[in-house]
Amino acid sequence: MNILLTSVGRRSYLVKYFKEALNGEGKVFVSNSDNMTPSFEFADGAVVTPLIYDENYINFLKNYCLENKISLIISLFDIDLLVLAKHKQEFEELGIRIIVSDEKIIKICNDKWETFMFLKNKNFNVPKTYIDIESVKQDLKNKKLNYPLILKPRWGMGSIGLYEAENNEELEVLYRKVENKIEASYLKYESKNTKERNVLIQEKLKGQEYGLDIINDLEGNYCTTIVKKKNAMRAGETDCAETINSKDLKLEGKKVSRALKHVGNLDLDLFLCDGKDYVLEMNARFGGGYPFSHLAGVNLPLAIVKWAKEEKVDINSILKEKENVIGHKNIEIVKI
Repeated sequence: MNILLTSVGRRSYLVKYFKEALNGEGKVFVSNSDNMTPSFEFADGAVVTPLIYDENYINFLKNYCLENKISLIISLFDIDLLVLAKHKQEFEELGIRIIVSDEKIIKICNDKWETFMFLKNKNFNVPKTYIDIESVKQDLKNKKLNYPLILKPRWGMGSIGLYEAENNEELEVLYRKVENKIEASYLKYESKNTKERNVLIQEKLKGQEYGLDIINDLEGNYCTTIVKKKNAMRAGETDCAETINSKDLKLEGKKVSRALKHVGNLDLDLFLCDGKDYVLEMNARFGGGYPFSHLAGVNLPLAIVKWAKEEKVDINSILKEKENVIGHKNIEIVKI
């Protein structure tokens, strides 16, 4: 079995994890739209693709997979997930399986406003969230909302365009700054159909932040939840975390799984405030917090390989984490 990791970026650790999972019974290929990609150095094969929105992107991937006998595709980038989800059936007709949730699920996760509405409708606790600045001003005036406020792109990921406003003046300036960041980045493609509704404004939650890996099998059936206490963040991604045993948060993960029915991993951000857990964001892919789960004994790449081969996966061994394992990301230089 050969595997292709698309939009691989700097996730070289995932290349290593999947090579270990294959154990010599297949190769790991990677792709990205930029040749200055560190993970290229760790794969069995690498290719520079057209941009995700290029009309030739899908056909390029199809040809590359056929030429290299690739039977499994896993994407590591939100925008790529949506494009691949739309073409999943076409790849399956060629004998190539894309490990991605249905298009409607990806849309819920990629669009932070849709995430908020979905979670609210399913009765999960969520922070106060707005899609237009005038409603924010009105609630501030009526004392229904207080500073500080978080501003971020509706379609963004990581720390792109993420700001904190402490007063009315900052709110106005940072709102325009987020709009400018959107137009200056890849986010402009997703945002073109939602003009003037592309900046999300949320109350800032004060409490402990947690990251959850909510794992389903390839049919969307719930398997387990890994809970990690976040100790440090860098550029919008978890830098240091500790696996913990929280029955309440594991139950919350199970509820999200059954409401969403995603495939594979769901990376979920959650705050615990005054005894209540508030769900902030969801990413339907391997998130930046997964390595902490892997370090604690979870082996989702191996589970995916086994599921794809229609082999039995022992949840209590392959997907069981050790408690109180603390991990911290390190910086290494890779020669390109």
